[in-house]
Amino acid sequence: MSSRRVPAVFIRGGTSKGVFFHERDLPGEQSARDDIFLQVLGSPDPYQRQLNGMGGGISSLSKAVIIERSTRADADVDYTFAQVAVDQAVVDYSQACGNLSSAVGPFAVDEGLVQVADGDVTVKVFSTNTQQVYHAHFAVRDGRTVEAGEFEMSGVAGTGAPVRLEYLRPGGPFTGSFLPSGAVSETLDVPDVGPIKVSLVDATNPVVFLAAEQVGISGLELPDTLEAIPNLLGTLDRIRRLAGVRMGLANTPDGVTLGNPKVSMVSAPRDYHTLSGELVRAKEYDVAVRMVSMERIHRAVTGTGAMCLSAAIQVDDSIPNIQGNAPQTGGTLRIGSPSGVLEVAANVGRDANGAWDVESITVFRTQRRLMEGAVLLQERA
Repeated sequence: MSSRRVPAVFIRGGTSKGVFFHERDLPGEQSARDDIFLQVLGSPDPYQRQLNGMGGGISSLSKAVIIERSTRADADVDYTFAQVAVDQAVVDYSQACGNLSSAVGPFAVDEGLVQVADGDVTVKVFSTNTQQVYHAHFAVRDGRTVEAGEFEMSGVAGTGAPVRLEYLRPGGPFTGSFLPSGAVSETLDVPDVGPIKVSLVDATNPVVFLAAEQVGISGLELPDTLEAIPNLLGTLDRIRRLAGVRMGLANTPDGVTLGNPKVSMVSAPRDYHTLSGELVRAKEYDVAVRMVSMERIHRAVTGTGAMCLSAAIQVDDSIPNIQGNAPQTGGTLRIGSPSGVLEVAANVGRDANGAWDVESITVFRTQRRLMEGAVLLQERA
């Protein structure tokens, strides 16, 4: 067998890592691109290690990104996110990635797609997944993105320079509405489980919120503990698929994609220990969350899941609002995840018709360029 090279950059963005490509370096056919992403990440892998690729065996480490200059007046670059399943030959474009969003602006500057002067810069990014624009604010020195800094992120060892992400009008990217069903909360009749009360919210990504106690957990357990509970993941997937139909994402439960909606189990603040063993006191955060992403318990919280939660908790009588301590609109929400506390701010109110609406969501991340060069693709003889 021979190999061919495709230029790529390996980058950490927030608590995720992904392989970044220029649009110009990829084939135009979707199936051909998907084949590249699967091979590069090492999927499908029944052992769930992605040992034969660059993936890390979990959803947050199995991602690809495509970037090109934008032709839009309101954006500098277009960004397409691809979630690659670990154990299946599936590449999912039906979702966004808030964590890797932090690396898109820096990639655009460092790769010469956007020309900026040194100092604090803003790169306007159009997400093809959500059809929405967000702004990435970060520092540039000597023509390159500044990566070293003192900002500390939960779930990431060390510190880095902050990237401020500002999502404008982020409600309803996938369903057309911040509250897709029109209800603040409702009950799903889940087969073999019974009635489950949920809030269905679409802000940056669609998420199903439920109280952790409804599925028999405290909401403070760590991912490995949750995944060891018999039938829990199956129950959550049934809830997720029914919610996807209710949100208008599919006509039947079987038609709901792996990527969306996410499931977020929320609970009131209590003392807990993170994956690193650190003790987090109840007074140090406002709401606890344990999330399901691509059929696994997330080891932190998805970036878009955190942003959606920051908006949902400000809606009176929503599940997050009942379980947690909502800040004033525009104030900072402190989210307790398995990796520690994440802060997000959302501006939520009512529109002229009295419906709940999201004006903006802001979150800080760090990012680091880890490797640049080319990925090697095996050519069949």
